[in-house]
Amino acid sequence: MKHPTTQTPVKDFFLRGLVFGGFGPVILGIVYLVLHFTLEDFTLTGDEVFIAILSIYLLAFVHAGASVFNQIESWPVAKSILCHFGLLYVAYALCYVINSWIPFEPVVLGIFTAVFAAVYGLVWLIVYTCIRATVKRLNRSLQ
Repeated sequence: MKHPTTQTPVKDFFLRGLVFGGFGPVILGIVYLVLHFTLEDFTLTGDEVFIAILSIYLLAFVHAGASVFNQIESWPVAKSILCHFGLLYVAYALCYVINSWIPFEPVVLGIFTAVFAAVYGLVWLIVYTCIRATVKRLNRSLQ
């Protein structure tokens, strides 16, 4: 029997996606419930609900699975970040366009891209800073 940490990145991707993918539709359901109680004329068709649930599940699946890129030790950091960013960008952009949350127009996609890249960069910088501080603290405690 293989130890979980020795699985291939592809298996890890699918396992993480399957484990965490269901959180997307649950969050979507909560958002829709809040909108139902707060907006007077909030209604959705069956098609809209189905597409939203399916696309949010796939988005959460990809988001959870994409974390595997950061753990492929044989890859340079830049390659891991680029693959992670690219996969998340495509998944989010498709989800937003398919659900008509943003129109498929060059200007809108440009704004989406700029905001996505800025937020991704900020989150990556925060995570990197936190990990670096933790490593420093652990190294000091080992000395």
